[in-house]
Amino acid sequence: MPHTEHRTIDFFAEDALPAPRTTPAEAELIAARGLGIDAHAEALGSQQDANFLLQDGNGTAVAVLKIANPAFGPVEIEAQDTAADLIASACPDLRVATVLRHPDGTPRRTTVDTDGGPAVARLLRHLPGGALSGPRHMSPGTVAAMGTLVARVSTALRDFRHPGLDRVLQWDLRHADRVVAALAGHIDEPERRSAVEDATAEAWARVQELAAALPRQAVHLDLTDDNLLRRPGSRVPMPDGIIDFGDLTTSWAIGELAVALSSVLHHDGVEPHHVLPAVRAFHAVRPLSAAEAEALWPLVVMRAGGLVVSGRQQAAVDADNTYATGALDREWRIFEQAVRLPLPVMTRLVRNAIGFADVPVTADDPELPLLRDITGDRIAVLDLSTDSDSMDAGAWLDTDAEEAHSAAALAKGAAATATRYAQARLSLAPALSTRSGATVPTGIDLRLGRAAVIQAPGAGKVLSAGAGIMEITHGPFVLTVSFPAAAAVVTAGATVRAGDDLVHLPAGSRARIALRTSDSPAVPPLVRPEYAAGWLPLTADPAPLLGLAATDREERTDLLERRSGVFATVQEHYYATPPRIERGWRHHLLSTEGRSYLDIVNNVTPLGHAHPRVEQAVARQLRRLNTNSRFHYASVVEFTERLAALLPEPLDTVFLVNSGSEAVDLGLRLAIGASGRPDVVAVREAYHGWTYASDAVSTSLQDNPNALATRPGWVHTVDSPNSYRGRHRGTHAARYAPEAVAVIDELAATGRPAGAFVSETFYGNAGGVALPDGYLAEVYAAVRRHGGLAVADEVQAGYGRLGHWFWGFEQQQVVPDIVCVAKAMGNGHPLGAVITSRPVADRYREQGYFFSSTGGSPVSSVVGLTVLDALRDEDLQGNAVRVGGHLKNRLQALADRYPVIGAVHGSGLYLGLELVRDRANLEPATEETAELCDRMLDLGVIVQPTGDHLNILKIKPPLCIDTTAADFFADTLDLALTQLGHAG
Repeated sequence: MPHTEHRTIDFFAEDALPAPRTTPAEAELIAARGLGIDAHAEALGSQQDANFLLQDGNGTAVAVLKIANPAFGPVEIEAQDTAADLIASACPDLRVATVLRHPDGTPRRTTVDTDGGPAVARLLRHLPGGALSGPRHMSPGTVAAMGTLVARVSTALRDFRHPGLDRVLQWDLRHADRVVAALAGHIDEPERRSAVEDATAEAWARVQELAAALPRQAVHLDLTDDNLLRRPGSRVPMPDGIIDFGDLTTSWAIGELAVALSSVLHHDGVEPHHVLPAVRAFHAVRPLSAAEAEALWPLVVMRAGGLVVSGRQQAAVDADNTYATGALDREWRIFEQAVRLPLPVMTRLVRNAIGFADVPVTADDPELPLLRDITGDRIAVLDLSTDSDSMDAGAWLDTDAEEAHSAAALAKGAAATATRYAQARLSLAPALSTRSGATVPTGIDLRLGRAAVIQAPGAGKVLSAGAGIMEITHGPFVLTVSFPAAAAVVTAGATVRAGDDLVHLPAGSRARIALRTSDSPAVPPLVRPEYAAGWLPLTADPAPLLGLAATDREERTDLLERRSGVFATVQEHYYATPPRIERGWRHHLLSTEGRSYLDIVNNVTPLGHAHPRVEQAVARQLRRLNTNSRFHYASVVEFTERLAALLPEPLDTVFLVNSGSEAVDLGLRLAIGASGRPDVVAVREAYHGWTYASDAVSTSLQDNPNALATRPGWVHTVDSPNSYRGRHRGTHAARYAPEAVAVIDELAATGRPAGAFVSETFYGNAGGVALPDGYLAEVYAAVRRHGGLAVADEVQAGYGRLGHWFWGFEQQQVVPDIVCVAKAMGNGHPLGAVITSRPVADRYREQGYFFSSTGGSPVSSVVGLTVLDALRDEDLQGNAVRVGGHLKNRLQALADRYPVIGAVHGSGLYLGLELVRDRANLEPATEETAELCDRMLDLGVIVQPTGDHLNILKIKPPLCIDTTAADFFADTLDLALTQLGHAG
């Protein structure tokens, strides 16, 4: 057939579609003689076409030469170029590989001879940036951006018509069943071949049920990670470019999204649930119909199966095509992930993601209770959730937590105990795990305090009965009963009536009961929370069969929205989609889904979360008295004596407040009042609090981008003494102190001597950077020389966190005039303090009196004492030395392997990991740090960025953290950095 004839491809009429065998030298001749461009040609990968990057003599890319497969006719090429132009016009912010044109508007195309016959060659716009392809993990933002882009393309092509769309392609999902049937023989391994054939047969059957309701339109049909290009300069891959319109055709519109989703599945660390951000984003732009939502995952499976069989066939017919052969492992991983969960589960997960959630199915009340002679009021229901008191004091970590809870209930006289259906069981949450545990039950676990008979709750048929398990019908459901210590007394195939014996169970027996819909696949007894929305709609709560109330499954997904509705938005929360944390224990944080996270950021609780001594002390004191410090009671005296004793002379007088902000504010007022001078010198890029005075001296640009421009006239700043990324680095950091002294001297010379100098004693906002040796000694001396006072902000660094020093000023070998403390003092209870000398404190009288309603209350004082006792008794400062030193060594070892780690700052358990794009110019890796924090959350670690550039991981865990947890953090960080492509 002449190549110029009006024709389109029919894949099934072709034996194979090997790519044209064109060398780079031949490509250069085609470009020069046929398309008028002299350039160097470099081969690019393609499965069925031949692509070359054309570069000029300077190595600058000028175009892409695309030689289409000879099987594709000119009318098809014309359709592709027209569609590309259409998308470029409809979406001007997207970059599209459109055909280059002559001045008269005609495309730069020609026909060339290839080993397979005449083929269309043309010049396409080169798009820099690189594809999203490769193993790198795809973060939720990238996946969502893919979904948005795919939806926009789908919308742009909705009304496009062209004769060149009338094609029969192997990639058209309307023909996926034929493709698998025709090419499955190329899979040599029988097990893999059977797996592909079985999975695609099931998926195709479901698609056929929906096919008539699926809209059809023009589709690109290859918007994959290979053909979506990342925005140039984007540090976290974000797609904005589209190439390769070779699969353009008319097909089901939803196939566009199915193809894109499948390409995400092979990336490192990606599971099926990780594609849901793309589904939501697509739906937000181009809403899915109910039929499309149902068909989406079956089509993902069809695409995955098609990739496997097509890849094997292409490798067989085109063995020299490294692009095709190199994709085989990736394509198999896509298939494995696509079929990882049953179709009904993934379909319901998709539906739930876009607001099409199924209404929970319920079973009718039984004719008779499942347990003969044991009524619901004799069954103790165990609460094993995050909110349960039974999980206090770390009980969730005990492997026999459920057994102990059940035994206690039976000992109190319960005839049986039962767990709750669909309620995440914290007792099953693995600690220090990069993968969530299967914590959500799809049925109920029973333990019997006495012998009992399981009887038929109604008429039904026994589907199976064997050792330890049986299944019978129960209305539209299948009732499964598992009983390890007994055997069924009925046989498969038998018909039973209400009250018939099913199983005889001795006292102490355990049993599990579950209800699933009759057409559902087998449902595991426990599922991971990410997939619970897919599994639970296939089940029903069996509690009514026991005479118990069903679990309240009303969705409460609006908590974050409610927070935004009443909570000032300036009070931000961690993460865009944060887990709901309702419990903590030591260095663990626990979500309501039963996920355990390692807490690396919480310096508010140095003793660890839910410390028993603190809890007991607070409860005991609340039972007795809590009032203000104007009353006379012992604890406030004992606490302030203990606190003052921790400081050197002459710091012997204490004010108690509620927070670090208040402490710094009061510290400044004391300094200004005692010195009689209103001007204050502060260090740039620091954060001290939110009150008027503490905010005025805070110049962190992340906390207030306008801090330097809006600070009041009485605040004067000196350069940030950052020896890593400041103006003076390394040994040159010694210059910071003389420069600060010069500022202080200049203020005095102009008649405005500083009344105070305030700074952190260990540079926290910079990620735990130590001040240059001698810095505070020189600066304190200068401010005192002019009658001012030195104010030390120990809110973050103090209380033993640095390990080698209890106070940060000890590292500098100085004694401040005023010390401000908070955070660690109360282990989460609001407690702060200012400690100064008696003469300075007495000068406050000239400004009036001081009073704090809850600062120094009996409860606050008891908390403060208890924290000091525990710090001493548990040697937590020593732990900061030991575990902090070990962790810092681990982090420094990672820095040797990952160029993105610029430095490891800090001491003890006050550490910072600074991420940079270039170790020479120290360009901050801000976006990369945010992406890393999100990935770490998914892997079970809560860590957050700090610093003016938000490029430093702040590592300030509870001081009780142990070496095992520190190693888990380092190992997980190692994994995340690798998955995100940061390996050197």
